[in-house]
Amino acid sequence: MRVCLPFSPSLLDHDIRDGFEYVVADATEHWPREADEAEFYVPTYRFDRRPIEVIAHMPRLRVVQTLTAGVDSYLPARGGVTLCNAAGVHDAATSELAVGLMIAAQRDFWSMFEGQRGQTWTQQMTSSVADQRVLVIGAGSIGHAVSRRLAGFECDVTMVARTARDGVHAVEELPTLLPQADIVVLILPLTDETRGLVDKGFLASMPDGALLVNVARGAVVVTDHLLVELHTHRLRAALDVTDPEPLPPGHPLWSAPGVIISHHRGGASQAMWPRAYRLVSEQLRRVADHRPLLNVVSGADRLEA
Repeated sequence: MRVCLPFSPSLLDHDIRDGFEYVVADATEHWPREADEAEFYVPTYRFDRRPIEVIAHMPRLRVVQTLTAGVDSYLPARGGVTLCNAAGVHDAATSELAVGLMIAAQRDFWSMFEGQRGQTWTQQMTSSVADQRVLVIGAGSIGHAVSRRLAGFECDVTMVARTARDGVHAVEELPTLLPQADIVVLILPLTDETRGLVDKGFLASMPDGALLVNVARGAVVVTDHLLVELHTHRLRAALDVTDPEPLPPGHPLWSAPGVIISHHRGGASQAMWPRAYRLVSEQLRRVADHRPLLNVVSGADRLEA
């Protein structure tokens, strides 16, 4: 089987480096002809259309293993192709950023930076993460990683998912939960159900002064509705993702009051790479052993000869 990787196969586990034919290619930089014949494809970790567009020219393709947790841009998957996401790879990095954004917003890091640039020593009382009621919407692996990291911050964490289960509330309970939340964290996939979930009604249900943290996908939030709340100074926001994205120069979100924007860096830390190499190694090991693949989003869970 020919495997197309965006990194050197020497980074994979030793036991899986043999038995496959590897080609290293990054569709945003170079795409050798032999990459077209790959059966197992790992697109580069970049938010760019080109790594997706080459799939149409890969006639033998059987598996796409993304390095992103979200795969909305790859759907619907081509018939006969199994699509797998990178669940688990970004738990540490994205949850770390989510908590960092909360701290930065609650402790008003912006005033600290401005004071440093202006060489002005100012002291003021701020809010905190401690004692806050945090609502985490999205109870997947990253959502649970956020909850674990908040465990030491002396705050009250409530988890929400599409359906209720032990320790997790259902999304239908949001009208009751939102008015009680000081901080709302979005870490759920972009689907037809979640697109525009955070609209005028959702935002109106949040209490005055509450913080919205989006480390999911920009289109989960209706940007125009959020801008209204920001400009009235009723709500604050910390956004790793935006709609549109990338945010163009001159867009009103850049200058909106009470907002921090982190340029979709949630998973973009060095913490992702060891976890990515382990996941790709394990997937190839499963292909070799004819075992079910991990993190299957669509298509068959194993490859047939």
